[in-house]
Amino acid sequence: MTIFTAKVQYCLMTAKVLLIACGALAHELVQLVRLNEWTHVRIRCLPPGLHNQPEKIPGVVRAQIEKSRGEYEQIFVAYGDCGTGGKLDDVLSEYGIERLPGAHCYEFFAGSDDFTALAEAEAGTFYLTNFLARHFDRLVCKGLGLDTRPELKDLYFGNYRRLVFLAQDDNPELRKLAEEHARFLGLEYQYHFTGSGHVEQRLEEQVVRWQE
Repeated sequence: MTIFTAKVQYCLMTAKVLLIACGALAHELVQLVRLNEWTHVRIRCLPPGLHNQPEKIPGVVRAQIEKSRGEYEQIFVAYGDCGTGGKLDDVLSEYGIERLPGAHCYEFFAGSDDFTALAEAEAGTFYLTNFLARHFDRLVCKGLGLDTRPELKDLYFGNYRRLVFLAQDDNPELRKLAEEHARFLGLEYQYHFTGSGHVEQRLEEQVVRWQE
């Protein structure tokens, strides 16, 4: 398993805030740091494949906190609960560290109200973000073994009725990919534009107060 750091070149020497983040958020987080000129922030991303083994997330996050807490004035975790059943929050409470609110990235991209409405409209919904649309084959097909055992598709997705693409930007190529993924899974397709505003707002609440 590889830990990788999303480096924003102009802030490497002045970073005093560390964002420990899910690798599935790397693209959006780097963009937000650059656009807002948060020169005091460094992003360290954990492998997105951890979502297929959520029980490992708390331990990996703890290891990164232990490794880094002497190097930075503040640490913030860009994860939801992400299937850890509250165990990630247990780790963070030990260190007094906060995280993004919500159960998972789908909720903090869409916003709690919109995500709740989507979930209530159809409980059997499979969600894609930009990252998952790009890496569907690696994380979903290969990650779940569908490439070698296609009969598992019904086991994993038999109770789903639709696929909702939560898009962070208006990218025709990703929209086409998301539609293809929906057809592969045999699900109704729905497009829902989210942008990155909800994530930006939550990060800004933390990052700006740590800027001085």
